[in-house]
Amino acid sequence: MKLAKTIALLGVIAMTAVITYGFAVGDFAAEGAVLTSLPWGIVSLVDLYVGFTLFSAWIVYREKSIPATVLWIIAVMTLGAFAVSLYALINLYASRGDWKKFWLGKNA
Repeated sequence: MKLAKTIALLGVIAMTAVITYGFAVGDFAAEGAVLTSLPWGIVSLVDLYVGFTLFSAWIVYREKSIPATVLWIIAVMTLGAFAVSLYALINLYASRGDWKKFWLGKNA
């Protein structure tokens, strides 16, 4: 579980850095328009959001609270791997070393 916590923490740190960099240096609207004009840009976005949807299904399965579930899904769909990493990190700590509780949440 220590390795999983380390990987999730590194994900939070890396995503914080690159999101900050992107907003500080890039032009979200202009670069997004270029990305969506390219076939592989579209493929990449569809791939990304299929992954986000699958991860969100896991959140729905394991969470007790509907409002928390909705907020986490919005976070995943807008903040991407930052939210995914943060969700995993929080729940790795909350599970206190119990993998079953981590994976199954309320259903453990």
